[in-house]
Amino acid sequence: MRRSTRRRPLSAAVLVGVSLLAMGFGGVGASADPAPVPSEQPTEQQLADNIAQGLKNPAAHPIADSGSAGSSGSACTSGSGAGSGNGSGDCYGGSGSSSGSSGGHSSDTVGYGPASTSFLAAFGYGLLNPNVAPPGTNDWNCKPTAEHPEPVVLVHGTWENAYDNFAFVSQPIKDAGYCVYTFNYGQSNLLEGGGLGSVLPGANGTGLIQDSAKQLATFVDRVLTATGAPKVNMVGHSQGGVMSRQYLKFEGGASKVDHLMTFGATNHGTSLDGIGALGRAINNFGIDVLGLVEIFVGHSGIQQTIGSDFINTLNAGGDTVPGVDYTVVGTRYDEVTNPYDLTFLQAGPGATVRNITLQDGCEQDLSDHLTLMYSPRVLSIILNTLDPSQPLACTFNPWLFGGGGKL
Repeated sequence: MRRSTRRRPLSAAVLVGVSLLAMGFGGVGASADPAPVPSEQPTEQQLADNIAQGLKNPAAHPIADSGSAGSSGSACTSGSGAGSGNGSGDCYGGSGSSSGSSGGHSSDTVGYGPASTSFLAAFGYGLLNPNVAPPGTNDWNCKPTAEHPEPVVLVHGTWENAYDNFAFVSQPIKDAGYCVYTFNYGQSNLLEGGGLGSVLPGANGTGLIQDSAKQLATFVDRVLTATGAPKVNMVGHSQGGVMSRQYLKFEGGASKVDHLMTFGATNHGTSLDGIGALGRAINNFGIDVLGLVEIFVGHSGIQQTIGSDFINTLNAGGDTVPGVDYTVVGTRYDEVTNPYDLTFLQAGPGATVRNITLQDGCEQDLSDHLTLMYSPRVLSIILNTLDPSQPLACTFNPWLFGGGGKL
């Protein structure tokens, strides 16, 4: 018994240490103040060239795109939920998981967590309760109304989960009259290439993005079957936005999604705060820096760097797909998706795009990558996109610490 007692403080210390390290890689430990806006942003091509120069062997890519992921079955056939299904992903709330080629899988939420106005508070709650849903979501008996006929699907980001990403916005969307759904995807452990962050409870979105998009396809089909709706609207944060675009383009999502809203999405990749320059320096020692970094950030982290095979393939032929409307929001103080304006999209045939810099018309909103989904202005953008009669809000929101319009 004494040994067990002594181990507890050590285990807690290890968990806290890894948490801080993981959050540091995400950019949250970099500074206590908002990052200044550069006078000149480097071009996307310059950043891509920097990263390419950091590769020891450009022909040996650290990530191989796997276009076809095997499936271990639908969430119905592999799960243990009480819902009914037909063995093809048409479920009514049955819980379970679906797997992809990288070993990653998705899972339903279990129970509910409280509403939160702070990402850090929600992150801490999620460490202890990694499977809970944010309030107002996953009512599989919810039926859309004539006024709001399309359900809303919330898609979390890298090293996040359904709860800590959406604990601020989920209930107000539900209260506005919408059926709201979310799940945890891309659950890939350290041995499966999920990176160091994947050892944390509830740190999802670490598997290959192509596999995660297949998991999203299964989940959306379940939502459509349960609600009887022809299409959904989607809200994606960070990787959740770019993974949703993968679903639209390659997994049949274009005919099932009306409007995609992305917030801080890595739509054209990210420099990971200068990883390209770091790679060029380390390359002088003969080390493949992206292969090394992948150990820490995992498959999906490397796939989201500027110039990766994944980003190039996704954006080849245009940013959008016909028949889908896009609302794309970026914040000048984003320390993860940077330069922040690489999140913006260009509309192609049959699509519309509304690009929004969060601070335009609301300079007091200092939201960074993590407090973005805890911004009252972001919530108002979501509600206004779903229903243009809803007003846009403008209020102070902090960088990193706090949320919901206050510290």
